[in-house]
Amino acid sequence: MRFPRPSRQHLLLGTACLATLVLAASFGTAAPAPPRRVTLTGELVDSWCQATGIMYALGTAHHQCAVWCAAGGVPTSLRAADGTLYTILRVEKDQANVANPRLLSIQTHQVTVEGDVIERDGLRYLLIDQVRTDQGIVNHTDAEHGIQPFGE
Repeated sequence: MRFPRPSRQHLLLGTACLATLVLAASFGTAAPAPPRRVTLTGELVDSWCQATGIMYALGTAHHQCAVWCAAGGVPTSLRAADGTLYTILRVEKDQANVANPRLLSIQTHQVTVEGDVIERDGLRYLLIDQVRTDQGIVNHTDAEHGIQPFGE
């Protein structure tokens, strides 16, 4: 069986389709968005207990566990008033993001911070330039939930 020889129009159409596919593939994924300057208010939380729901993870009920987790290297997050979580990568000029002494001292505090948010792959990372206000622990949850992880 012989196939007919392709016409010039077919060759041009095939070439145009191939060029379109190559061009589309060259764009790949969009470049990551640049950091966004923000001022956020929220509670500093233990990201492990927040994400897993392993225990009640807010306020005075969870303060001691949050300090232990942060000291052990679990990332601290800021839970904004709307419930959005921001994983903290830096606080002020301190580059230590594991067992950061500044974060250990303000776990479960209500704070207002200024810094940059970087969004990658559906996650939000926070680079804090300044803790503007620290209201201390304002979320008194221990009467209702006990002291985690003890439950007393």
